[in-house]
Amino acid sequence: MRTMRAAVFTKPGSIILEQKPVPIVGPGDALIRITTTTICGTDIHILKGEYPVKPGLIIGHEPVGVIDELGEGVTGYKVGQRVIVGAITPCGQCYHCLDGHLAQCGGKPMGGWRFGNSIDGCQAEYLLVPNAQANLSIIPDGLTDEQVLMCPDIMSTGFGGAESGQINIGDTVVVFAQGPIGLCATAGAKLKGATRIIVVDTVPARMEVAKRMGADFVIDYKLVNPVDEILRITQGRGVDVAIEALGTQQTFESCLRVLKSGGVLSSLGVYSGKLTMPLDAIAAGLGDIKIITTLCPGGKERMRRLLNVVASGRVDLNPLVTHRFGLDQIEQAYELFANQRDGVLKIAITP
Repeated sequence: MRTMRAAVFTKPGSIILEQKPVPIVGPGDALIRITTTTICGTDIHILKGEYPVKPGLIIGHEPVGVIDELGEGVTGYKVGQRVIVGAITPCGQCYHCLDGHLAQCGGKPMGGWRFGNSIDGCQAEYLLVPNAQANLSIIPDGLTDEQVLMCPDIMSTGFGGAESGQINIGDTVVVFAQGPIGLCATAGAKLKGATRIIVVDTVPARMEVAKRMGADFVIDYKLVNPVDEILRITQGRGVDVAIEALGTQQTFESCLRVLKSGGVLSSLGVYSGKLTMPLDAIAAGLGDIKIITTLCPGGKERMRRLLNVVASGRVDLNPLVTHRFGLDQIEQAYELFANQRDGVLKIAITP
């Protein structure tokens, strides 16, 4: 039996490197040899015990790699091709997939999120991909692993927030929080045609990257009240679209308070606990606002489109990769990322 190194969740506070069997390929599956992956904020929620997964699970949901083996029935691909797979792996056949809600595959909330949640993930030397026909996307020649590393999750999620917000050409948009997802939401807002983009954060390095992603106004919430400043910038009108990319009561409520009547709050944050809705901020429920949530869009067609954006040069997400570790250093990488030290945004992990 072949074995591989893998980052395994053992209990809250513990993700360690272990030897695990290399997965066996069945019909419809593909085995990917991982060449680069990364750590997500959701992995930190798992590490801290804030999001429950079963002990013994391999963590990680952002794979870049090479096809090592193809199961029966998977056509149009060949061993040795470089591919990415979305963090969301829809079956493409169930009611929810055919109804256009691929992230909710199978009808369970977040049912499309399998890697590192309900099945073994990709912080390992090999990854088994289910429903491979619907989820393998070939990397165009000339693109490096790090250029496409954001596509499986961070880029898809951030862009998804801009898309769900229904941004129109000429809109004013605010993005609360400029972590990796917020930065991608800023880039997505620019691509969607927003002509005035406001971002809110306090970390100097993130605010500098935000400018590169397309931000026109950068607000440090430790220096000024962001709600007051956004209303000043918009001359009291408010923004057309507010994107919440952190997952806290404060940022959610701030989005409501800077939104114009009839605007859209596009929520990307992962919330814990109870959210409350301030009645004055929604005009007692009569403000014609829309609140929409988005789970990372997945599937091979979504990945193909994102790869096209990267290949076109219209967005450069390389600045988001700030640190690099080998898989044998995964525990050190988690410690760095969990504590947000040394200006970390995203870490490239290479087996």
